[in-house]
Amino acid sequence: MLASAHRLIRLTITLCILVVAALVVVILWDYYTASPWTRNGQVRAQVANIAPRVSGQILEVRVQDNQFVHKGDVLYVIDPFDFRVALDTAKARVAERKADLEFRVVQAQWRRAIPGTAVSVEEKRQYEALSQEMQAQYAAAQAAERQAAINLERTEVRSSIDGIVTNLIMRPGDFATAGVVNIHIIDTNSYWVDGYFEETKVHDLDEGDLVRMDLMGYHDPLFGHVESITRGIASNNALVNKQGLPTVDPVYTWVRLAQRIPVRVKIDKVPEDLTLAAGMTATVTVVSEEGNRRHRSTHAAFQHFGDDVRHLFGHR
Repeated sequence: MLASAHRLIRLTITLCILVVAALVVVILWDYYTASPWTRNGQVRAQVANIAPRVSGQILEVRVQDNQFVHKGDVLYVIDPFDFRVALDTAKARVAERKADLEFRVVQAQWRRAIPGTAVSVEEKRQYEALSQEMQAQYAAAQAAERQAAINLERTEVRSSIDGIVTNLIMRPGDFATAGVVNIHIIDTNSYWVDGYFEETKVHDLDEGDLVRMDLMGYHDPLFGHVESITRGIASNNALVNKQGLPTVDPVYTWVRLAQRIPVRVKIDKVPEDLTLAAGMTATVTVVSEEGNRRHRSTHAAFQHFGDDVRHLFGHR
């Protein structure tokens, strides 16, 4: 009897240890592989690629690298001499066309005022047409003057956004070509975080979910919300060869690795003492409204554990 009791106690303790171990394994599995979090997060930002609207030699650069600028600030100045000459020429052409127009209008009025058959109807119509032609030429000259004035204004290249100048390499004497980007400004109001979640965790995410972001090297967490989930990533099997046929990789490993899906997270507020830079790494975690990390129930964790095992080893 005593030996049987000892065996029963040992068996009970062993079973309890196994149950606890199984629970610990499932909880750890859920924590590291199943819960919606990832260490693979990165700070992103929009960058305005600014190009001049006119071509010319750069006379003056008015900003420095990593300088904050406001919308409308002058970044650099292109030599305005040719554009001033073009504007003066356009103004002279407007004056010339205006004089021609006034003369043709007076001629047409004289012909209309002559009574009887002294002037034929055809001649009257001819002078009326000439006055209308001069009216069109005068309007075209005015448009050319406005274009010349705008081109002169565009010799001062201005910032289109509030932001920080980055990677500035231009110098006075460089040649600026219209339409060719030569200065970049980071939009300081556009920072967000991309969290690259495994595809097995994306199903637990919804737009609007509260997110905690822990930046490397910064002790206080940031908070934000899931703004959107990417609906497609590149696939090597989608490439085509020169004949237009799909290129399919024949190698398929036994263990399937989950793909990473970008999830865009909007930062609710950036602390004033934080120097935020695009490219910083972050741990991205979906949390509850109380700020605690979300977990599955024990039943869901067991079920997901079994699904992951089958996906890893049972399906090819």
